[in-house]
Amino acid sequence: MLKHVLEVIELLDRPRTSGALLADHLRSVLETAAETADGVSGGTPAAKPEITVTRVEGAQGGTDFVKVVVPGSRGKLAGGDAPTLGILGRLGGVGARPERVGIVSDADGAVAALSAAAKLLDMYGRGDVLEGDVVLSTHVCPDAPTRPHDPVPFMDSPVSILDCNREEIDPAMDAVVSIDTTKGNRLLNHRGIALSPTVKEGWILRVSDDLLGVLETVTGEAAHVLPITTQDITPYGNGVHHINSIMQPCVATDAPVVGLALTTGSAVAGCATGASHETDIAAAGRFATETAKEFGRGVVRFHDADEFARLVGLYGDMTRLQSSAGAEG
Repeated sequence: MLKHVLEVIELLDRPRTSGALLADHLRSVLETAAETADGVSGGTPAAKPEITVTRVEGAQGGTDFVKVVVPGSRGKLAGGDAPTLGILGRLGGVGARPERVGIVSDADGAVAALSAAAKLLDMYGRGDVLEGDVVLSTHVCPDAPTRPHDPVPFMDSPVSILDCNREEIDPAMDAVVSIDTTKGNRLLNHRGIALSPTVKEGWILRVSDDLLGVLETVTGEAAHVLPITTQDITPYGNGVHHINSIMQPCVATDAPVVGLALTTGSAVAGCATGASHETDIAAAGRFATETAKEFGRGVVRFHDADEFARLVGLYGDMTRLQSSAGAEG
């Protein structure tokens, strides 16, 4: 995974980087792997991987959304019933030019998602096909704006959260891992990666034991949990404080969503350069990849469906928290 992280960073850390550049890289990874394939272990699905780029313009500029679909041997694309995992790299931009020169801390989510995509395409090309489909998405913008935030400045996005959710959330996703740099806070003083509680249809549920196990496996240490609040799972633009955009996918889907945060021991601005830790990003990419393996074969659960149904039955529907209520997204 670290190899893929270093290659992706090299492509993103340039003033004229683009979604097309990253898409070409991912296609090359798949083609190279296929040329050196050493047998099929999981069965090759009828569908083939798809890599697409969509340009979206917003009030503060534009960005390229990169989407990768990796079919599974028993996935929906092959006519099967294995669940589909969504892996999203959330960010404002990979760069803040001309204000800042170089790749910014906020880019970590994009790097992790694109690296996970490269790894899954490499596996697919060599014959290691997962059981479930995996849909990965992020966006590439080298000149995103910045904005004030407490305790350190945030990266802003050239497009709205509504645009991001529209491009990144796929109705086929049965669960979502949202990867985001989450360093600009004083809530979790630890360098590495951390998992949020599961959020589904306005409910903050307990942390998944299965996902904690995956996290501990890929890091080799006790799991760290990112604290989130009701404010964090409401749409951006409603006038309340959000830790960042890590939980924003939960307002646009009824699938369970978890945040995978890249964290630090001190508060680091999202627009800071020289602040990315490649080994931590690799750990995030490995978490996403291992979760895709286990979720597709039905071993990992994001939430307890029976307990969720009981909560709704006892206390009612909470989907009103997914409503924009005058917000932008």
